Amino acid sequence: MPYVALITGASSGIGEAIARRLARESDTALVLVARRQERLQALADELGGATVLAQDLLAEDAPGHIRDVVELEHGALHLLVNNAGAAWRGSFEDTGWTNIDRHMKLNFESPVRLTEALLPLLRRTASGAPSATNRRVAIVNVASTAARVSRPNSGAYSASKFALAGWSDALHAEERPHGVHVGLVLPGFVRTEGFPARELPKVIVSRPEVVAEAIMDAGPGGRAERYVPRPYWLAAALRILAPRLVRRATAGGAFTTSTGVGEKSD
Repeated sequence: MPYVALITGASSGIGEAIARRLARESDTALVLVARRQERLQALADELGGATVLAQDLLAEDAPGHIRDVVELEHGALHLLVNNAGAAWRGSFEDTGWTNIDRHMKLNFESPVRLTEALLPLLRRTASGAPSATNRRVAIVNVASTAARVSRPNSGAYSASKFALAGWSDALHAEERPHGVHVGLVLPGFVRTEGFPARELPKVIVSRPEVVAEAIMDAGPGGRAERYVPRPYWLAAALRILAPRLVRRATAGGAFTTSTGVGEKSD
């Protein structure tokens, strides 16, 4: 049985990078999900073939349709990478509930709904015959360092990623007895199509290919979570050990540019 991997937001950025990384592994079958059909098909052709699903994850019937196609074409699922997401900057005063609601729907509700639809297939795969490469069955949720440290004008984005991180921890404990690992990846600044990050020092900006390796660690590799770049875990630790210091730093502008702001992984 091939190792079947489904990636959302696969048409660009981190999603495209993990698709390319997985395609280098032997006996891997890819399922690429995003809204842009032409981009997905071009990537699939370049990688030697893949199941292409042009889907808007906000559509009510999207999770069920994706599940049905994976069941029909592959009959198994070893890896689910919930990567699609977006961010729109703005203070709560200026953007209000509307901005929080759209972040929560795309960055939190969509991966939850898709995971709910695919979880029975993941469990069944975990309990059945191993893949040809004997890699573990896993879910990887791509969050952000903003899931640990919130910054001005990105509170809505942080709220959705905090929710994703908290749910991931609980889901890991619930699914471990069923053989499904749940990993979390928390990128910092990553240069992508929607977030070129030209104004930032190169030393603090990573590349999608580096995040792809972190996804491999947190999925098939079984790691609990990975920060990219790795030193970003210090910000999360400081948030717990010295919250006043972190609040002063963020309020003073040290971390006012939100990871992924303006980016939509679709």
